[in-house]
Formats: sequence, structure tokens, C-alpha cells
Amino acid sequence: MDAPARPWPPQAVGAYAEERELFRLLQNMVGELLIHKPDDPIQYMINHLKQNNDDAPRICVLGPPASGKTTVATWLCKHLDAIRISQETLLLKEILALTKEAKAYKERKQQIPSALWANLIQERLSNVDCIKQGWILEGFPENQEQAWMLQSSGIIPRHIVVLYAPDTVLIERNTGKRLDPFTEEVYHTTFDWPSDPLVQQRLVKPDLSDQEMSTKLLEYHRNFPGIFQVYQKVLKSINADQPCTDVFSQVLTYVQTRHRSAAPFTPRILFCGPPGSGKSLQAALIAQKYGVVNICCGQLLKEAVADKTELGELVKPYVDNGYPVPDNLVMKILANRLNALDCAANGWVLHGFPRDREQGEQLQQSHVTPNRFSNHDIMCMENLLMARYRSLWTLHR
Repeated sequence: MDAPARPWPPQAVGAYAEERELFRLLQNMVGELLIHKPDDPIQYMINHLKQNNDDAPRICVLGPPASGKTTVATWLCKHLDAIRISQETLLLKEILALTKEAKAYKERKQQIPSALWANLIQERLSNVDCIKQGWILEGFPENQEQAWMLQSSGIIPRHIVVLYAPDTVLIERNTGKRLDPFTEEVYHTTFDWPSDPLVQQRLVKPDLSDQEMSTKLLEYHRNFPGIFQVYQKVLKSINADQPCTDVFSQVLTYVQTRHRSAAPFTPRILFCGPPGSGKSLQAALIAQKYGVVNICCGQLLKEAVADKTELGELVKPYVDNGYPVPDNLVMKILANRLNALDCAANGWVLHGFPRDREQGEQLQQSHVTPNRFSNHDIMCMENLLMARYRSLWTLHR
């Protein structure tokens, strides 16, 4: 394409891709292609874009017995409008041949193979509701083998929540645990008793003795390191020995965060604030730590005058006489500096501009818009007075 015919300047292309999250979109599509290996990749990508479900939750809630997995998973489903999936719900659909096979193992009191569980989950997640709304898998995987089975089936959770508590607390919880067979919600005789008398009447006690509970806890502690090894990059452990609302708040905060993307990122940081707010010091520290270019607008104008550039000669009368430099001249000098090679490659931190709304709009239209913003809003007058008092005290010592 001929240079004058380009619709955007080169620096605007990266900003557009970052704003529209094109890198993340392409990363997700390539990941799906490598996982599912479709015969027609183009049509698969078209269908993937039509689904528009890249942000749909894909969560696993794990933990030992009586840690609160069901409660947390149920609350997450209500808050995120996702589909809750557990081993119990998977065995409810008797029309599936896989379900009948799994029930046959259960009736013979045999352990259901991990491959069968993975196939059941894969079948359930292929339904439209899970694709559109996302899913929350409760209590699975239980060991490393099952985790690898999920991975090989193309089921890759984005967030793994692991609830933990001391074994003594879990055993005590199990004693008072009650289950509502209609809603599958879990209650406790001491900590969470329902106020509705009808709900109280239909509550049942799970068939799990203290001895069985201890056995399950030992099995969980033996298997958890293998699960951690598979999912350690997306796993977060949360203490369940606290009120349910506090536990859920921490879980919700985690599952709503995005993991760090492999997409290229150039920091463009803007610090604003009144004189004495410390923005210059913070900008210098940020530049030193992360290797970005520190740009002070006032200093930049003085450098342009000292270098005797064409724009510097236009700015010189204003700087020498202490008059405000016109915004159009400031913007040209600033744009030239921000588009320089070192700023484009390493990023920048800007302070001292903009000072008002009009300057901010000009910066936004210049294709060098920041992607991080910090406003230093503190009691600057007190800081300035204290600094002046200290300087006067030093002079008169």
C-alpha cells in the first residue's frame, strides 16, 4: 500500500489491536484449533466467532469433603448465570448410554473409570447451554489421572478454585451437614440453618460417617499434589474456615480476573495530579523499575528550546517570557517524542500533560492514547507547606 494512502499512522495500528483485544482473540482461536484439530479450520473459526463465548466462565471448584464446594458452586452459578455440573447431576440423565454405564459401575460399588467421567463431562459441556453460558465443574477432577483426562478431551478450565480448612473443622462440619434433596443446597445445623420450616422438614443427613470422612480426607490429601501440578498456573487456594459470604467474595473476585495474556503489551502510562502530589517522583520510579521512558512535558519543552529544533524556536519566546505555550505546539512536540523509537519499543510514562479537558481530548486524538492512568489526588497544599517550612527551618539553623 502506498504510504500516503494508509488509513492510519503506524502507531495507531498497535493501539487499535490492543483496544479491540485482537491478540487475545487470535490466541483463543489458535488454542481452540490446536485442541480440537478440526478438518476445516476456517469454518471452525467462523463458528467460534459466532458463538461469542470467549469470556464465558470455565471454572472448577475443588476441595475436601464439607469444605463448601456445593455452596460456592451454586452461588457462582446464580451470580454468573453459568451451568453447574457435578458427578451427581451427570448421573441424572438416564437417556445417555454413558450414564447407564456409569450407574452400572456404581450399582456394583465399583469405581467409575476416569475415562468414563471425562466422556460424560465432555458430552455435557457440548450442550448449547454450557457453550453459551459457561460452566462450573464441582468436585472434579479428584486426582491427576482425571485432570489429564480432561486435558486430553479438550476441557481446559480457566480458573481452578481450591477450598481448604483444617481437618478437625471439616469433620465437625460433616456432623451437622444437611442436604436439601429438592434444590441440592447444603445447610448446617449450627452455621447455616434455613429459616423456612418447609425446607427444614425435608433436609436429610448425608450418608457419610466420621470414619468414611477421615478416609476421604486422607485420599484427598494424597491426590491433591497431582492436581496442583497440572493446574498450578490457574489455581488459587482459598481458606474455607470463615463465613460463607467472605469465602464467596474471594472466589468471585478470583474467577472474574483475567490471567496474564501472552499478547504483546507496550505500557503507555499517564500520571495526573496537582503540583506537589508526587507524580514526578512516581514516574521516575516506574521508569527505573520497568524500563519505560520518563517524559515530563515541561522538561520536554525546555529540551526542544535547547536543541534549537524548528518547533523549539517557535516555543522559545513563550518559555523565555514565562508564558503558556499554545496547545498545538505542545501537542506536536509531545507527539514527536511519544512516537520515537524508544517510546514505541519500551513504552512511556507521561506527566505534566494534559492539564485540562481540552488538552486531554487532543491527546486522545493523537493516536498516542495511554492504556494506564493514575490520578494523584492527595492533600497537596499540606505537603507544599510542610516542604516550605522544612526549607525555611534548614536555612535558619
